[in-house]
Amino acid sequence: MIVVTGASGRLGRLVVSQLIARGVAAGDIVATVRNPARAVALSDLDVRIRHAEYTDPDSLRTAFAGADRILLISSDSARNRFNEHRNVVTAAVNADVELFAYTSMLRADQSGIGLAIDHRRTEQAVAAAGLPAVILRNGWYLENYTDNLATDLATGVHLGSAGDGRVAAASRRDYAEAAAVVLSGDGHAGAVYELAGDLGFTMNELATEVTRVSGKPVIYSDLSSSEHVKRLVDAGVPESAAELYADWDAGIARGDLDVVGPQLHRLIGRDTTRLSEAISSVLV
Repeated sequence: MIVVTGASGRLGRLVVSQLIARGVAAGDIVATVRNPARAVALSDLDVRIRHAEYTDPDSLRTAFAGADRILLISSDSARNRFNEHRNVVTAAVNADVELFAYTSMLRADQSGIGLAIDHRRTEQAVAAAGLPAVILRNGWYLENYTDNLATDLATGVHLGSAGDGRVAAASRRDYAEAAAVVLSGDGHAGAVYELAGDLGFTMNELATEVTRVSGKPVIYSDLSSSEHVKRLVDAGVPESAAELYADWDAGIARGDLDVVGPQLHRLIGRDTTRLSEAISSVLV
């Protein structure tokens, strides 16, 4: 039995769908969610739905009963992420699973991006627990950019502080498919996969591609980190979130997310989603 945690999220739903597409019987998949009443889309897939919260060890213990393989999709809690992950790791140890997969972050062991700290600590906790594990170090989502296309097109400007740094992003579906490959296959225990898109791009190239596909001019305005935070806050973004976004761009400027390698391509057996394809899927 394969357990996918956080399965009602955008990545989790795709992982469940990809497992079924790869021939895993729906009855052999457990989708854990915080609120089963909101898991209608998952119920329609005929998978098992179980309640589990990363903050509730008892719920995790119950949800993991009978599990052979578990995927921990990282928490979105900025304040308590590592503690939540540690609860999941402990429950997985108690469940005596044959494979534990974790969606970490690209170059988590050396990235200077603040988000990497919790991922690094979680990887260390997984190793210390002695779990047969595979680490999926996911790079940036193309959706991080395509979700904001409406704003870019309305203003004619993509704001950022990434300089000329490149980001090798891939689609959420690409990463979900890689997770499904690992969960449904063999020989992955002990592996650490650095997963990124086949082709990196700069923010200037992003703006150029948006212009080409949409037919509307969009430019990239490169700001200092402090000005980036200020402009976001002025636009109504909470300061903590604005600082997070600026930190991400600082990482891109340093090259932390410019890791173009074959591991994602090899796992999914095809080219990763191109920037142009992602933009077109939203605009065309």
